[in-house]
Amino acid sequence: MAKSDIDILIRQIAKLPALGTRSARRIVLHLLKNRDTSLNPLIEAMQNLKQNIKTCPICGNFDTSEVCHICSDEKRESKTLCIVQDVTDLWAMERASFYKGKYHVLGGVLSAIEGVLPEDLNIDSLEKRLQNGEISEVILALPPTVDGQITAQYILSKIKPLGIKISTLALGLPVGAELDYMDDGTIEMALEARKEI
Repeated sequence: MAKSDIDILIRQIAKLPALGTRSARRIVLHLLKNRDTSLNPLIEAMQNLKQNIKTCPICGNFDTSEVCHICSDEKRESKTLCIVQDVTDLWAMERASFYKGKYHVLGGVLSAIEGVLPEDLNIDSLEKRLQNGEISEVILALPPTVDGQITAQYILSKIKPLGIKISTLALGLPVGAELDYMDDGTIEMALEARKEI
């Protein structure tokens, strides 16, 4: 029996992070009942997203301009670079409104189990950014997981010879936690109490 358009949409929504089939059904039902106020604006927003969003060639953030608003902001501290696992971590740091430097998004962490190698991450572009001599401090804001720590050690081995100050987030971040789930105060405390490696 062929799947209906509704079933296909439910399956697609259920694939999104933190959603299952039951939640997907409720979302689809809401969209169908509220086509003018919910479904049509959502379709338009998703089409705009698909057409207009770009990946910043400098840091890896998402934005509507070629170079993201953070990288192009001359008021931001250009000598400090915060390395994060993913764009969600960058957004979490920005949400806290404490950090005023620049970012570099790795796009993941090294993982032997999942087969993620250094060449799968934005590490080459990170090295190029660091070699121009403009960065005086790198903050490693990677998850305190085994893979996150392995990634941090790998990056440390690349950065140490450059003589750049390297620090990591400290106080307030529990082991295994992700930045996206931290409240703003915890992120601010972790930045303030960062320690040099």
